[in-house]
Amino acid sequence: MRASAHSDGLLRPTRARIGVLALISVATLLNYMDRAVMGVAAPSLTAELHISPEMMGFIFSAFSWTYAASQIPGGLLLDRLGTRITYAGSLILWSFFTLLHGIAGNVAMLFGFRLALGMAEAPCYPCNSRILSSWFPQDERARANSVYAVGQYAGLAFFSPVLFWVVGSFGWRALFLIAGALGMAFGLLMYARYRDPADSRRVNAAELAYIKAGGGVAIAGKDEKIPFSWANVRKLMGKRQILGASIGQFCGNSTLVFFLTWFPTYLATERGMDWLKSGTFAVLPYIAASAGVLLGGQVSDMLIRRTGSANIGRKLPIVAGLLLASTIVAANFVQSNTLVIAIMSIAFFGQGMVNLGWTLISDVAPRQYIGLTGGVFNLCANLAGIVTPIVVGLIVGQTGSFYFALAFIGILALVGAAAYIFIVGDVRRVRTGLTNIGAGRSRKNRGKASGRINLCTN
Repeated sequence: MRASAHSDGLLRPTRARIGVLALISVATLLNYMDRAVMGVAAPSLTAELHISPEMMGFIFSAFSWTYAASQIPGGLLLDRLGTRITYAGSLILWSFFTLLHGIAGNVAMLFGFRLALGMAEAPCYPCNSRILSSWFPQDERARANSVYAVGQYAGLAFFSPVLFWVVGSFGWRALFLIAGALGMAFGLLMYARYRDPADSRRVNAAELAYIKAGGGVAIAGKDEKIPFSWANVRKLMGKRQILGASIGQFCGNSTLVFFLTWFPTYLATERGMDWLKSGTFAVLPYIAASAGVLLGGQVSDMLIRRTGSANIGRKLPIVAGLLLASTIVAANFVQSNTLVIAIMSIAFFGQGMVNLGWTLISDVAPRQYIGLTGGVFNLCANLAGIVTPIVVGLIVGQTGSFYFALAFIGILALVGAAAYIFIVGDVRRVRTGLTNIGAGRSRKNRGKASGRINLCTN
C-alpha cells in the first residue's frame, strides 16, 4: 500500500506552485492597496494637515521617484539575498512605512514616508518575475502572471468602497494603520511559507521535473551570488529583447498612470461629470482592465500550446493590447459620456493585456540575472509614473483641455506596439557573457594559465 501510494505520488505531480501563486497574488494586492490608500485618505488628510493641492501633487509623485530609482538596487538585492528574504523583507518594510503615514503630523513627515514607501516596494515585481521563472513552466507563466497581476486592478476597483468606509468610520489615520498592520503580518507569513523550488518541502520530484521540462529556471538558495556591475546593466540594455520590452512597458504603463492620476479629473472637468458620478463610472475601466489581464494570460498560454511559438504567444497579445490602448484618443471626438466611458474601458482593457510584458521579460532574462533584469525593466516601466503626470499636467495647464493629453497617451501606445514588433525580435532567453567578478576571483588561478577572461554565460 505504501509503495503504491509513493509511486502514485511520483506519477502525479504536486501543485505546490499554486500555493506560491496565491502568496504573490495577495502580496501584489497589498502592494497596490498601499499605493492607493493615499488617494482615498487625501481629502481628509489635506484638510487636517492644511496641505495645498500643489504640495499634495509633490507628495503623490514622491513615491514614483524613489520607486523608479530603486529598481536596479532592488534587483541587485534580489540576486544577492534570494527571493524569500528579499520579498518578505520588502513587504514588511513597505507596510511599516504605510503604517507610519498614520502618525504623520506635518508635510515633511508625509513626504519622507512616501519616499520610503517607494524605495521599500521596489523589489516586489522583480521578485514576482523571478518566482514565475523558477516555479512555472513557460506555457503556464502568462496565466500565473495574470492571476497575481489582476489584483492591482481589481483591488483598486472593488476595495475602494471598503477603504472609503474605513476613513468615514475611523478617520484617515486608521486607514494607514490598518493597511500597514495587515501587510506586516502577511510579510511574516510570506517568510514562513515561501521557498524556492529546490528548497521546498511541498513540491515532489514529478512537479520539479514538470517545471524543468517546461523551461523553469532552477533557482536554489545556494546559487552563486553575482556581484553588481554597471557594465552588466549596459549589456542587458544592449540586448534587443530587453531594450524593446522596456520601451514597450514604459509606453503601456503611461496608460495605467493616466488612469491612476488624471482620469477622475478628466471626467469631472473635461466631461462635466460630478464627483459622485465620476467615482461610480471610474470603476468600469478598472473592471475592464482586470478582464484584460486575465484574458491576455489565457490567450498567451493557449497560443504557445497551439503554435509552439513564444513570439506569437507573448508578443501578439501585448501588441494587440497596445493598439487597443491607443484608442483612448477617440474620446476626443465623441460627445456622449457613455461612449467616453466605453472608449476608456476598451483602452484600459488593452493596457491590462500589456501586463504580459512581465511574463515576456521572465522568458528572456539571463538565468543568473533575473533579478537585475527585472529591476532594469521595472525602472523603465515606472519612469512613466514620473513623466506622464507631469506631461499631462503641462498640456492641460497650457491648453485648458485634455485633447492633446489623450493624443500623447495614444501615441505612446503606438510607439510601444512598434517596439515589440520591430525591436524585441525573438522571444528567447538571452545568452550573453555578463562579467561575473566573484566567479572570476574564485577561478583566478585557472584563468591565468590560459589567459581567458572569466565570464558568466547565460
